[in-house]
Amino acid sequence: MMLSFCRYFLMFFVLSVAGWCMEVVLKLIELRRFINRGFLIGPYCPIYGVGAVLISLLLSDFSAYPLVILFLSLLLCGSLEYATSYFMEKLFHARWWDYSQKRFNLNGRICANTLIPFALMSLLMIYVIQPWLFSLFDRIPDGVLCITACALMALMLGDAVLSVNVLGKIRSIANCTGADDTETLTRCIRTHLHEQSALIRRTLHAFPQARLYNGKLIAQLREKQAKLREEASRLRAEMEAYENRLRRKH
Repeated sequence: MMLSFCRYFLMFFVLSVAGWCMEVVLKLIELRRFINRGFLIGPYCPIYGVGAVLISLLLSDFSAYPLVILFLSLLLCGSLEYATSYFMEKLFHARWWDYSQKRFNLNGRICANTLIPFALMSLLMIYVIQPWLFSLFDRIPDGVLCITACALMALMLGDAVLSVNVLGKIRSIANCTGADDTETLTRCIRTHLHEQSALIRRTLHAFPQARLYNGKLIAQLREKQAKLREEASRLRAEMEAYENRLRRKH
């Protein structure tokens, strides 16, 4: 059990690093400059590793049916990216990526332009990458494999704690900013964070299109909206009652 866990964790780590490399290269081509992508400080994007492990665990039994893998991986990768976008936004009051301007998107969180390549890479994962990685891990002594996995896990957990603290500070700054629209708020926060440490600046540099908002202000607006709906319902009921009384008189 422990050995199997270590093998899957190492696969998670390797594919997280590979995902980070792909993101960096794509942004280098797009923006002509290096950007350390991802929420974590180190050179890895865990969403790729999580996706790889889920595909390996859940879809390997369908290896005789490539079209089934293709279809299921679309659902799996789409669900993972959508859930990550949703919970990261709720936790840290920021939309870290937005596909609203792309065709075939769902609430700006996922789109066909990214899902289709990921589905195709899922085939590569099942038929090539997983067998190759596991054959490589088989050549490593069990003790060395587990020690390596534990050391890398400790490294990533420490990175995660530090990165969550940075994201929490960005959220706090967003909630203390008086701006009442996303664009103004994002500019104010980026200006403020420019004076902070390199670790804090790195997070927003990693997501140049990130849009931040004031969570407290959003909550206040929603509360006012609910009160207006209640008031509108009350007035509508009073109007209907008044109209009924008029009909009875006539």
